[in-house]
Amino acid sequence: MKSMPAPLLLILACTGPTTAREDPAPERNPPPNILFLFTDDHSTAAISAYGSRINRTPNIDRLAAEGMLFESNFCTNSICAPSRAVILTGKHSPSNGVRDNRDRFDGTQETFPKALQAAGYTTAMIGKWHLKSDPTGFDHWEVLPGQGQYYQPDFRTAEGTQRYEGYATDVTTDLALDWLEHGRDPARPFLLMCQHKAPHRTWMPGPQHLDTYGDTLIPEPPTLFDDYSGRSDAARLQEMEIDRHMYLHYDLQVPPLDPDTEPQGPDRWAKGLVDRLTPEQREAWDAAFAPRNEAFREADLQGAELVRWKYQRYIKNYLRCIASVDDSIGRMLEYLDESGLASNTIVIYSSDQGFFLGEHGWYDKRFMYEPSLRMPLVVRWPGQVEPGSIQEFMTQNIDFAPTFLEIAGAPVPAEIQGRSLLPLLQGERPEDWREEIYYEYFERGAHNVQPHRGVRTQRYKLIHFHELDQWELFDLEADPEELRNLYGLPELSGVQADLTSSLHQLHKNYGEPQGKDGAPQQGG
Repeated sequence: MKSMPAPLLLILACTGPTTAREDPAPERNPPPNILFLFTDDHSTAAISAYGSRINRTPNIDRLAAEGMLFESNFCTNSICAPSRAVILTGKHSPSNGVRDNRDRFDGTQETFPKALQAAGYTTAMIGKWHLKSDPTGFDHWEVLPGQGQYYQPDFRTAEGTQRYEGYATDVTTDLALDWLEHGRDPARPFLLMCQHKAPHRTWMPGPQHLDTYGDTLIPEPPTLFDDYSGRSDAARLQEMEIDRHMYLHYDLQVPPLDPDTEPQGPDRWAKGLVDRLTPEQREAWDAAFAPRNEAFREADLQGAELVRWKYQRYIKNYLRCIASVDDSIGRMLEYLDESGLASNTIVIYSSDQGFFLGEHGWYDKRFMYEPSLRMPLVVRWPGQVEPGSIQEFMTQNIDFAPTFLEIAGAPVPAEIQGRSLLPLLQGERPEDWREEIYYEYFERGAHNVQPHRGVRTQRYKLIHFHELDQWELFDLEADPEELRNLYGLPELSGVQADLTSSLHQLHKNYGEPQGKDGAPQQGG
């Protein structure tokens, strides 16, 4: 295994600060560096800056205190690969070609990293890529194959695959810091996309957080025992319940009593994950989990108490993964401070979508319901973004690409379907900002979530499960938990008609591939 670079703190003690490219025109500021910190499946309900009831994230909170927090930021398609493709291209899934996790990203299409390269940026992609094809538009890339592994992760490069000893979140951060210190061209502004695997399933905590939360009782969501009454069949057909669909070995780190017994079904995958641990890591792992697993077996829990135990084990491991992410963000911010880069570096924190943390009794994502639809977005830009500001305009991940391009002074391609957030970052309140967002989920497979499309305004949400031909209408102001389907109520006939018209138009605009001139195109 390859050893990691020397600790960055020691390096900093021996080197002077690095700076971005100096613009020959003294009246202009140099283009800002862009540090894009990204995670997988991080719910806003697990970020204290967003009001979390269950954990603290001091370093993400620092970004929010020193920058802008977007309250109403949403994905266009709540699943890993499609969200990443949307961010790279600024186009909805049908137009960028990645509708679900089975699709391969076409790296020949225009992306914002390519445009930043053309504008003079040096670019790097490190961490979880998850788009099947090799990254394009990057001077340097080192990415996890597929979902990647939490322990002893492999990383793909143009030269081949390298395995590192350690925990994926830490290793990804080490590689990102090493590129900032040694790999980039200091004469040019940089784009660094540092993308973590965590907190994706199977929620394996890092060595520093195996005992975090200990025996603390994490508050349960009020809808943990939702019975899905009064809503479409889609809510009942899903296969993502903590009760019925979580695996003790694979998801919850409870191995079989007989170590020679090979678990059946998806639980069989867990053995390979734990086998990756070094002897020292395994010793710490067993010390943390074995006593609690023994107590669980002795309790012989059934019914609601078993669901509650599963929730506690799941949510604590999920939050432990996030604790490592937050630690790593702190390391990145410290490096920017110590190196002198902080004043001219935009730092963005986001995740590919939200996640269900027991709401409706679920884990995973996919649905257009709020826990899955809502994405974190926090942006710090010294001198440009007012510290501690809150942005309530509705934004989406299609907006990221045009934002980065406008910030860098690069042209925005005509086929981009998002809108630059720069005016919002600078405190403006555009009168023509969007009043509704479009969402569409395509995949039929894992977790049996029905394909659906929908429109959301600040108050209402209309969802059409088109293969079932069933509708849901929610008043988010009166029913933020989305428990009461109001579709068909006479008193909301006007609202329903307006939303239905909007949904049809949005589907026409974004639900099929668009050409470079913005017109629909065949195929795709």
